Amino acid sequence: MHPLVTRTIEIPENITVRVDGKVVEVRGEKGRLTRDFSHAQVSIQLEDNQIRVQAVWPRKKEVSLVGTIYSHIKNMIVGVTEGYTYKLKIVYSHFPISVKIDDKKVIIENFTGERDRRIAKIIGDTTVTIKDEDIIVQGINLEDVSQTAANVEQATKIKSKDPRVFLDGIYVYEKQRG
Repeated sequence: MHPLVTRTIEIPENITVRVDGKVVEVRGEKGRLTRDFSHAQVSIQLEDNQIRVQAVWPRKKEVSLVGTIYSHIKNMIVGVTEGYTYKLKIVYSHFPISVKIDDKKVIIENFTGERDRRIAKIIGDTTVTIKDEDIIVQGINLEDVSQTAANVEQATKIKSKDPRVFLDGIYVYEKQRG
């Protein structure tokens, strides 16, 4: 093991980054993201035009935390510049699934002919739109966008039937930046 593990991130010119202890704030044209990394045994420094994430005399856990925090900060920078989009497809064979958005919930009705409606939670400032057979989930925070898409996908999970035969559901088919 090396006495020092370091990862550096170049900051694009249209991005403003503030580091206060272990709280990182990234501002861009699409918005602002703040994340607290105070649980991690690493140091985060802002120097010139780059962010340095490092651990001194790290064990395995600290080495992996340096990489994880590096990835989180990179995702924050991509989020405030481009944003994230997940596309989901509504698939059914017999009973047409009806999907509506109500406040911070996605409501799925008539799934496999069920009378009860299934509800998926929309996380954070994520926007969800329905276009024909597609559900488009967009936002600047990757964790919120992916968790919202996962919630919708999980809401239509069939437990009691063979998934190879009963393909009804809502499935993620595309993940993209922007």
